[in-house]
Amino acid sequence: MVGSTDLPFDLGSRDESDPRGGSLLATRQQKEKPMSFQAYLDKAEEKTGRTPQEIVDLAHARGFGADTKSGEILAWLAEEFGLGRGHGMALVHVIKNGPRISDKHVGSDGSHRDDSEVLWLDGVAARRA
Repeated sequence: MVGSTDLPFDLGSRDESDPRGGSLLATRQQKEKPMSFQAYLDKAEEKTGRTPQEIVDLAHARGFGADTKSGEILAWLAEEFGLGRGHGMALVHVIKNGPRISDKHVGSDGSHRDDSEVLWLDGVAARRA
């Protein structure tokens, strides 16, 4: 059995080999945190100050759509809004495919569960109103 003194690092402290500078435990917990498709869109709205629908409209105005390569859209989202891959890919989906998602995770208890197979694009405030 491996004891805590046998580990070459402290899970709760900064590990010099971790390029992000965070603890390995915190990084692992972030990866395991459940986040629905809708939550990615809501967080993207918080980060950008624009609703998902506004971003979709801007993307379509630039000519992005179903035939656009995902990487091209991701690059634009990163440059224009500073979004990373996770939030960017959620927006790529709705830019290319619209708000409907697979019912695979709807009503499930998995880490990426959603309440509906249709995503809300009009913003957090409008959904709560």
